[in-house]
Amino acid sequence: MDHTLVKRFRRDVGDRIAAQRRSDAGAGLPPMSVDDERQYARAVIGEILEAYARSEVAEGRTPPTAAEEEELASGVHAALYGVGRLQPLLDDSEIENIDINGCDRVFVSYADGREALVEPVAESDEELIELIQVLGAYSGLSSRPFDAANPQLDLRLPDGSRLSAVMDVTRRPALSIRRARMGKVFLADLVGNGTVTPEVGQMLSAAVSARKNIMISGATNAGKTTLLRALANEIPTHERLITVERALELGLDQFPELHPNAVAFEERLPNSEGVGAIAMAELVRRSLRMNPSRVIVGEVLGDEIVTMLNAMSQGNDGSLSTIHANGSAEVFNRISTYAIQSQERLPVEATQMLIAGAIDFVVFVEKINDYHRGGRLRRLVSSVREVNGVDGRVLSSEVFALDNAGRVVPRAPIACGAELARHGYHPSGGWS
Repeated sequence: MDHTLVKRFRRDVGDRIAAQRRSDAGAGLPPMSVDDERQYARAVIGEILEAYARSEVAEGRTPPTAAEEEELASGVHAALYGVGRLQPLLDDSEIENIDINGCDRVFVSYADGREALVEPVAESDEELIELIQVLGAYSGLSSRPFDAANPQLDLRLPDGSRLSAVMDVTRRPALSIRRARMGKVFLADLVGNGTVTPEVGQMLSAAVSARKNIMISGATNAGKTTLLRALANEIPTHERLITVERALELGLDQFPELHPNAVAFEERLPNSEGVGAIAMAELVRRSLRMNPSRVIVGEVLGDEIVTMLNAMSQGNDGSLSTIHANGSAEVFNRISTYAIQSQERLPVEATQMLIAGAIDFVVFVEKINDYHRGGRLRRLVSSVREVNGVDGRVLSSEVFALDNAGRVVPRAPIACGAELARHGYHPSGGWS
């Protein structure tokens, strides 16, 4: 097979697909599903190969045989939707994270906590960079360059996994992939696998139904996004959802049977001339003009926090978001730090008042060693904190917490418990 032709056709087909995505978005049409896009790609590949055969005949050369055309078509499709030697790792359902420090230093971590060094994913660092560039060109809503001028890249792979790559700021190109192992997940699933206790699950479901604003916190890879998806799937199907993310990851709009009226916004990076960027804060502001029932911000990492809190406190109840933190109580300080760095430069006192008026519950999820299962790591919603008001600082009570035996138990009565009861929450009342 002529790999030069494969590369050329892959680029042509990718450009056609990207143009179709932009056309659909401009016309207000929902994005193609993964299956629809692959079917469209097969049709485009067929058209391009037919045009190539005609040009070869016109030039007096022998066109590809039927077998050669089929081989080329398979090669182009694999180049577009496969990820080369990364594919076996992505196909392994037990692999949770992939960390690559150069083409031949590939580390994987498994769901049970094991880690291993595996086979190289490319023949050279240059080939690895080219693979990342292809993924950046044809993933997400717009092309994302990866080169000396743009040495950082974040994007969502077709299977929902999140990729982050850097070059030039490290000795060798480095790449991390965080797997999306539970794309379509429900609270019942998390209760079933022990991530959420039955009472906490019932309380969170009622909080979503009661349109409470919930901030999910935790460390990197603790399971914040998975929990966010599960809570979002408790939202009634008739509501209009708008998600705002740095790189498409939640994928709520990919399940029309659950969320038929959903729009996904993705931050846009500047082009090679340094223009055309659309930041998260601007997207949050834009989402409020799009008639949302709820706004879901995939991950708060900067100045979009002020815009989001304003949205939560101005009638857009039922919003969800995630934030990095080491505990539920630390979330308030983390938000204040982001707010100080924002364009508004909010002082701590003003931020604390904004938090108290915007957030109803903070949920903390963490990875713990389960000694009853041989020390295997598992995820656990270990703390739920209710925001009660402000008095110079945010006042809150931890309504669920870990006890000395490692169980998540009620710690304090919920101030809005009567309201949650109308939405199906029936507390045990055994506060410790």
